Amino acid sequence: MREIVLADEAATQGIAQILAAGVDGGLVVYLHGDLGAGKTTFARAFLQALGVGERVKSPTYSLVESYDLPGQVAWHLDLYRIADPGELEWLGLDALSDEASLVLVEWPERGADALPAADVHLRLAHQGGGRRLRVESATKRGNRFLEGIK
Repeated sequence: MREIVLADEAATQGIAQILAAGVDGGLVVYLHGDLGAGKTTFARAFLQALGVGERVKSPTYSLVESYDLPGQVAWHLDLYRIADPGELEWLGLDALSDEASLVLVEWPERGADALPAADVHLRLAHQGGGRRLRVESATKRGNRFLEGIK
């Protein structure tokens, strides 16, 4: 586990870019945190650092957005509006289980067992005027991802 203090939005974007550099294949990342903790800011910067050239929209209302990356698909989910994990059944999220997919999930606790298991948990919390980020690996693939970060 690593803990990082993020002074502002620019710091959140910067750490997202650093972490994106460690992506080498599929990865499932759960983004935890209260409203306004920086989950979407992080996800947007992370995806842009991986090469998403189009506008990275918050999937708050669409629930899921997908982006084509070289050799893989990235999925960004925001489950804030989900009341029951059974609601995800109608979204046809079978592609999330593809080992080559990159999956970022905001509010993963609302998706329960309907989601692939996390490789990495990113926990964002308010701290003074900034944020605190706790990075935790949950799998061997998550360990490799974190070890690959300079």
